[in-house]
Amino acid sequence: MKKRIVDGVDIVRGSGNVYADLALPDAEKLKLKSDLVIEIRKAMRRLGLTQQAAATRMGISQPKVSDMMRGDFCRLSERKLMDCIKRLGYDIEIKVKPVSRPVGHLVLAVA
Repeated sequence: MKKRIVDGVDIVRGSGNVYADLALPDAEKLKLKSDLVIEIRKAMRRLGLTQQAAATRMGISQPKVSDMMRGDFCRLSERKLMDCIKRLGYDIEIKVKPVSRPVGHLVLAVA
């Protein structure tokens, strides 16, 4: 992370993953889940779905959709979130490739 001082205040540019910046365990997993929830919200808006209609279409309860919209997605697995987004009309492709670093990372690329 890059650090600079502006008007006497230390400014640190984030890594792009707030969970990693906060040193939370499973930061990449949390980032992936939050990115999926963002896309679910966009799809709901694009389709004009209420929480109840989205819940029915995604196969989950309306309270779970409400939790998701408020940023509480801890009780939903990545697999369930991917199932939800598929039910909203998205395709999901998983690409695996070797990296030059000792440990790879997860990235959600939206087309």
